[in-house]
Amino acid sequence: MSKAMPTTPTTTDVLIVGAGPTGLALAIDLARRGVGALVVERTTALFPGSRGKGMQPRTREVLDDLGVLDAVRAAGGPAPVGMVWSDGSRQGEHRMFDVSEPTEAEPHQGPWLIPQWRTQEILLARLRELRGDVAFGRELTGLAQNPDGVTASFTTGPEVHARYAVAADGGRSTVRRLLGIGMTGETVDPSPTLVADIRVPALDRDNWHLFPPAGQHGFMALCPLPGTEDFQLTANFPDPDTVVDLSPDAIRKVVAARSHLAPEDVTEVRWASDFRPRAALADRFREGRVFLAGDAAHVHSPAGGQGLNTSVQDAYNLGWKLGAVLSGDTDDALLDTYEEERRPVAAAMLGLSTRVHRGEERRGRATQQLGLGYRDSSLSVDTRENLPPDALHAGDRAPDGRRGGVRLFDAFRGPHWTLLTVGTEAPTAIPTRPSLPEPSEPSDLRRLKNVRPAHIPPYEAYGTGVFLIRPDGYVGWAGDSPAGLAAYATAVGLA
Repeated sequence: MSKAMPTTPTTTDVLIVGAGPTGLALAIDLARRGVGALVVERTTALFPGSRGKGMQPRTREVLDDLGVLDAVRAAGGPAPVGMVWSDGSRQGEHRMFDVSEPTEAEPHQGPWLIPQWRTQEILLARLRELRGDVAFGRELTGLAQNPDGVTASFTTGPEVHARYAVAADGGRSTVRRLLGIGMTGETVDPSPTLVADIRVPALDRDNWHLFPPAGQHGFMALCPLPGTEDFQLTANFPDPDTVVDLSPDAIRKVVAARSHLAPEDVTEVRWASDFRPRAALADRFREGRVFLAGDAAHVHSPAGGQGLNTSVQDAYNLGWKLGAVLSGDTDDALLDTYEEERRPVAAAMLGLSTRVHRGEERRGRATQQLGLGYRDSSLSVDTRENLPPDALHAGDRAPDGRRGGVRLFDAFRGPHWTLLTVGTEAPTAIPTRPSLPEPSEPSDLRRLKNVRPAHIPPYEAYGTGVFLIRPDGYVGWAGDSPAGLAAYATAVGLA
């Protein structure tokens, strides 16, 4: 006789619905802050396909902070040069991305290819290192809120009571449906697209193989997936009425019809799916104590590799804010800045993905997401005057660099804020230990909570001045001196 599942409700700080890259990244960020989080996933295992395979430079910086960059490097590789084929012959290389050389301020350039299933394995392993886990086979059926929290019910197992909940359950989000939040968008391409992970030993892995449309057949590409024996197949079907057959034999026929390969050259079909590219944005990212993140909040065309990357950065933005509120350092109003900051970014990335899909823009600097920021956010305060547009402003991504024996990304790494002084006298009243007594008055900079100091000589990426770097690596406050910093620190719960 099987043991009955307990019916006693589970209590947690944050319920995360969905164990994709968004949910796992958020759970990791919360776990390292000591915040209790429960990740529930309706399926019985992690997603098995390669779908979101392109990891942009800004996302690699995020994963560095979360402690998984070494594993991502080991499991992936740079995007290979495209090779165009016609009538069974190589026609020449095609540069699919505009890539610059890494710099001191921007140490990562170009997309890094790693299949989504492997990214999720790495994130889950990291979550387990932090003593978190995923409850698989828990399909959400109901969600209720009151002023103190959220109660979720499932097809099996006990209810979950949480102070907050996050929908990370994909483009067909059950949470979004239960909340009644609409999605506004458009069909990017009415034609269906097949995506599959296949094995083709007869094809070299030195190139991303591109087969342009010919006759009645649409475009096809075969991209080698680093760290595996697989290729990701993408194939477009020009007729919008096409019903895509996902059987292995049908997929073999698609490959043979559009290339010089024979059906038997496809020795294995490991995963397959189909979709119609669309762009859609949730009408709002928050409903009371529930937040939408990742594909639950925005659905992208895969062109340009923005979906997974924007999603992980949603989690990165929300994690530190939930941590600050749940620790009692600040009030719930901080959480309103999640939608304030992330919804405009998601809208911009949806537009970019659509333009790349339609051939109106190349995959270049914009797709790397290094230039994204929050200059217009209520959390971005800059007391300096007459800054040129290309100067570092409050709200911008804080650049990396090494000065005076300090590597900035090493100083920023972790769930803390960083008070960085550049080329100016460092305030000596900044604590190095978080165990100092509570401040007697907010202006006492020695008593800031969760802030670590760093001091470097002048550095052109920053100019000179005082910069308070947020836990997610963006400049929150900037000034020529610490004057006015205490008021900002009080507002965000640091004093």
